[in-house]
Amino acid sequence: MAAVNASLMAMNGATLLQRKPSERSTTSRQLRVKCMAGPKESRQSPSTPPEKVTTKFKDVFAFSGPAPETINGRLAMLGFVSAVGVEIASGRDLFSQLATGGVPLFLGSAILLSVASVIPMLKGVSKESKSQEIMSSGAEMLNGRFAMLGLVALALTEYLKGGPLIS
Repeated sequence: MAAVNASLMAMNGATLLQRKPSERSTTSRQLRVKCMAGPKESRQSPSTPPEKVTTKFKDVFAFSGPAPETINGRLAMLGFVSAVGVEIASGRDLFSQLATGGVPLFLGSAILLSVASVIPMLKGVSKESKSQEIMSSGAEMLNGRFAMLGLVALALTEYLKGGPLIS
């Protein structure tokens, strides 16, 4: 309460320390405070209209469309984790994994993830609409980009080294 009184008096140009007890006003003032904050969703400015999501196949798969980087990022995340996991478990490098039956598994997972990623996009659902604070679309995009770099770096390192990176 003292902090509220001090801040109110500071707005009037005086503080509690500056006034002597005999100079303090004996009349009481009433203060009404109205909270204007609402839920997070209502804090967005009403002037920005919601982003329109296109459902045309050509627009979804355009160079700057949502599908290419989303699908490539998801496949890279799956590929990087799978490649490192199999390398730790069996000691085989990425190229020997692909040579001994890895291509059909890669194609199957690529088709499954691609279809599962494209169906919501063609229905008009954006990644941002399903984004949450921790599992956000920005974090997915960043993780996908790092996984792409990691997969290329893993393949290049194993090629130059001539064997598995983790042995």
